[in-house]
Amino acid sequence: MTTGTDDRPVAIVAGGSTGIGASVARRLDREGYRVVVVGAKSVDEGNAVAAELDGATFLQADLSDAGAPAQVVAHVESAHGRLDALVYAAGRTARIPHPDIHAVTDDVWEPILRLNVLGPWHFVQAAEPLLRKSGNGNVVVVGALAGVDVGGSSIPYAVSKAAVHHMCKLLGGALGPEIRVNAVAPGFIETRWTADWDDFRAQITEKAPLRRTGHPDEVAELVVGLMRATYVTGQVVVADGGLSLLP
Repeated sequence: MTTGTDDRPVAIVAGGSTGIGASVARRLDREGYRVVVVGAKSVDEGNAVAAELDGATFLQADLSDAGAPAQVVAHVESAHGRLDALVYAAGRTARIPHPDIHAVTDDVWEPILRLNVLGPWHFVQAAEPLLRKSGNGNVVVVGALAGVDVGGSSIPYAVSKAAVHHMCKLLGGALGPEIRVNAVAPGFIETRWTADWDDFRAQITEKAPLRRTGHPDEVAELVVGLMRATYVTGQVVVADGGLSLLP
């Protein structure tokens, strides 16, 4: 075990190479965490994010592989001897109009469910002992507005987010008092993933009460806010510019 004299709290940010996850990693660094950035494909970006931060590292891991979270947690325990927070911001979707149900094959469903639902489940299973040992463990999962209301890029994506929201509620009830589990449910956020979603962007800027889309830093602030909110667990907090207020 290599801990040195650095007693700062440690956070894993899964899916931390780009988008919301990268913003969360930077925000946690400013909060005084040592951050372990985890990503699968965006290796250069992940290393670049880690290089910006104080004492951060990047680990490449395919989070759709059931064994990968345990390997990440084992590395964190060996390197740091503790884990205080887990933020799961990895995700996958497919853009398929909802009425086109015959385009949704098992080959569409399975990778979305593996990464969006089983990924955070396996991570919580692996991280639970270290998070519990910290005495104030935090889990925040990035869900989606599509898992709260009817909408989203496809039915499998929306179902996966609804499932992970409910999972967070159940885990919030199961893992207290040492571990709190919450989810954020962003609406349209400007990331590389949504760069060419011009039709969705136009609808939101026209209809949402705040008349704009969201930005990753705004979601990161909400994640940190939930981590600070010590009397909150098992909750799903929506950040959608007010879009879900519409009838």
